[in-house]
Amino acid sequence: MPLLRSAAVLLFGALVLTGCGDSDDSKDDRSQGAPAASGTGSGPDTKAFPATVDSGGAKVTIPAAPKKIVSLAPTATEMLYAIGAGGQVTAVDDQSNFPANAPKTKLSGFKPNVEAISNYTPDLVVTTDDTDGVVAALNKLRIPVVLTPAAKTFDDSYAQLNTLGAATGHSREAGEVATRMKSDIAAVVAATPKPAKPLTYFHELDNTLFTSTSKTFIGQVYAQFGLRNIADEADKSGSGYPQLSAEALVQSDPDLIFLADAGGGGQSAETVAKRPGWDRLKAVRGGGVVALDDDIASRWGPRVVDLVRAVADAVTRAGAAKG
Repeated sequence: MPLLRSAAVLLFGALVLTGCGDSDDSKDDRSQGAPAASGTGSGPDTKAFPATVDSGGAKVTIPAAPKKIVSLAPTATEMLYAIGAGGQVTAVDDQSNFPANAPKTKLSGFKPNVEAISNYTPDLVVTTDDTDGVVAALNKLRIPVVLTPAAKTFDDSYAQLNTLGAATGHSREAGEVATRMKSDIAAVVAATPKPAKPLTYFHELDNTLFTSTSKTFIGQVYAQFGLRNIADEADKSGSGYPQLSAEALVQSDPDLIFLADAGGGGQSAETVAKRPGWDRLKAVRGGGVVALDDDIASRWGPRVVDLVRAVADAVTRAGAAKG
């Protein structure tokens, strides 16, 4: 995600990089949309190299199938394991907690340290942003870097899977993962009853009521179910991540409230019910407060299918309650 001055966007950038907190013990590697536990798969297609791939809008050439990949982004880590390139990953950043067998280190995706990264002698580095000129610095060491900016659409996510597939020698597997994601998401959406009257929702990023609008990736997830975002009109700057006032939220009285700060932020149906005026909200009174898995709600790789399922379940329950 480009560096923007908006506090809301900076906040959301942090959530994307961290996956809303590091909670290894609370995650289940058997999640339905999860990568395989080992993620090693078959070896890379060495005949596919040299390979030239997209890197955040630029082109980067990878001379040979990488054997020592360093991933500085949790979403990229999950993608690499999902496409079978896990056996080529030698180090991941301090926020990459899925799958559990990923070689987690103290490397930071927020403040990448070129010397610390180079100590792992990588032949490929994958990261989200060109923070502090890390790309040029690593290129000077003849280490290719592939940028995978935070996805803005589903197609962006599929394209990144294919980019990482080409960069690691797993193009076939990457295509299969993307196709399966599309198919699974379409099936879940098709099987979910749509209420006669569109339901309204609020997606909470933190307890100061920063949120995301329909124009964001997460907004597209909700839009598939015909949900209406109460925060859209509040986004005067067009950042996609406005901050609502408590008064505006209570006045909007959404049917559903999704908490993307349930784990690291400690929020729940019980805690939000204690906020001033929230006990009168339809979502609170009718069981429409949904605690999301923090990581899945902010990492838009293969496990986004699980996020779609969580939203589908909430829509189904809310629709049944209204009917």
